[in-house]
Amino acid sequence: MAAPMSWRRLVNSVYTPAITGVFNRISDRVFRARDRGGGSSVLLLAPLLAEADPAPQRISRPTGSAGAQGTDGLCTHFRWMAEHVPAFRVPGAHIHVLASPDQFYQAMKARIKTAKRRVVMASLYLGTGQLEQELVDCMEEALQRSQGNSHDLKVSILLDYTRGSRGQINSRTMLLPLLQRFTSQMRVSLYHTPDLRGLLRLLVPQRFNETIGVQHIKVYLFDDSVIISGANLSDSYFTNRQDRYVLLENCGEVADFFSDLVEAVGDVSLQLQPDDSVTVLEGMVHPYKGNRQDFSAAARKRIMQVVNEAHVRQRLTSRSEDSEDEGMSEGEEDTWVFPLVQMKPLGIQVDEQVTQRLLTDAGPESTVFLTSGYFNLTRAYMQLVLGAGASYRILTASPEVNGFFGAKGIAGAIPEAYIHIARQFYNQVCRLGQQERVHLHEYHRSQWTFHAKGLWYYLQGQDRPCLTLIGSPNFGYRSVHRDLEAQIAIVTENEELQSQLQEEQETLYQRSTEVSRSTFEQPDRHVQLWVKLVTPLIKNFF
Repeated sequence: MAAPMSWRRLVNSVYTPAITGVFNRISDRVFRARDRGGGSSVLLLAPLLAEADPAPQRISRPTGSAGAQGTDGLCTHFRWMAEHVPAFRVPGAHIHVLASPDQFYQAMKARIKTAKRRVVMASLYLGTGQLEQELVDCMEEALQRSQGNSHDLKVSILLDYTRGSRGQINSRTMLLPLLQRFTSQMRVSLYHTPDLRGLLRLLVPQRFNETIGVQHIKVYLFDDSVIISGANLSDSYFTNRQDRYVLLENCGEVADFFSDLVEAVGDVSLQLQPDDSVTVLEGMVHPYKGNRQDFSAAARKRIMQVVNEAHVRQRLTSRSEDSEDEGMSEGEEDTWVFPLVQMKPLGIQVDEQVTQRLLTDAGPESTVFLTSGYFNLTRAYMQLVLGAGASYRILTASPEVNGFFGAKGIAGAIPEAYIHIARQFYNQVCRLGQQERVHLHEYHRSQWTFHAKGLWYYLQGQDRPCLTLIGSPNFGYRSVHRDLEAQIAIVTENEELQSQLQEEQETLYQRSTEVSRSTFEQPDRHVQLWVKLVTPLIKNFF
């Protein structure tokens, strides 16, 4: 059945910046003072007002950046990253790859119990089940114990406002008892995207308001140790939802950086109060009642202050070291950690720039293993993959391990949409004759879901990866344009750490099958016409 003409007109006006601007200005003026719940399904069309994924910028390969062979040229090959972001040298022996959801969960519980100075946790949300309650209980025990030690322990939690406030029992209600009991030691910050405001905020259903933009950083920090992951604080991520997790033990500078980053994002977020109300810090622009540009400018300034100050410190340190040693530092400090931040709504796009450069520099004979639970490369990333010289093996979720498999309503169609996206990508690979260089794999595991993301980079002639990206980004439109994201690039000469990364990569891919043309001819891969039509929207919002 044809769509009504009014819907067609809306779709036709989707990517007109003038209309988007007028809509935002009108809704700001009319609804700035209003903050009501509820919503209507009409706002499922609100995402249509988003801009399209812009055409990729041309990125030339810098002279001298390619061709490093083995670890002899490892430092030179990736030194350019230090021009963009802080570069922390750490002992590779202090970095441990965690293999399972249970290892991730147990590592957090153990370190919360022994934390003496700080517990800092950033996630999309905190679940409301028994396993999540045990985490909260660990925090309570640690806070109670610290009260006999001059209240030294501080706990800071950063969550997304929309996801953390969903339902009557939610992340906020889970944390309120701690906030009420340990007010001086406890901080809960709820980031609210500046793009959900006015008419949009009034009408969008609670179930879908997170599609406009969220706080998506996943950092779990305990004194001088930190876990970087893509996993949320929810029971499935502790049991049967496969993700990636890396523990950096006793890496004080890295922990300080992420503590400062979470604090900065927390400063521009809404502050949860013991009575379940929220406030803004004095002098801060309100994220959805205040001016959109003013908020973004203030938030960008506060967050980039953390990045820039760390960058300056690291560059000053590295200059003195470089005068003595042009390669990686001798001895234990054989690994570099580069923090990458992406917050496009606030005008921060460091991760995007570094990722594009990595994909650009991936030369012939190198191999990149790239994984995403939601395979939805941006146009820029896709063109770089298809135009690069490196071999790519891309791992994504099969339909039955997609997190939306079996969901009710429109969300249940999301796995079909990803089948359609994968088929379009595979067909493009075939049209370009790239089947020998670019391979697509699907992850399978009964009763599990798949949420892993990142990449492993194998230089020419090496049988172990020397670089990995790990964190919250999915390489898709949302990660690049809508959400707050953070990950780290780990560059290492440490053979044991390289072996851990290799084992991690191989273990994930061993549970996969390679996609071929026959894959999409299977009965369970049929995609309904209406799903194909709405796939462009799903690509931008899920």
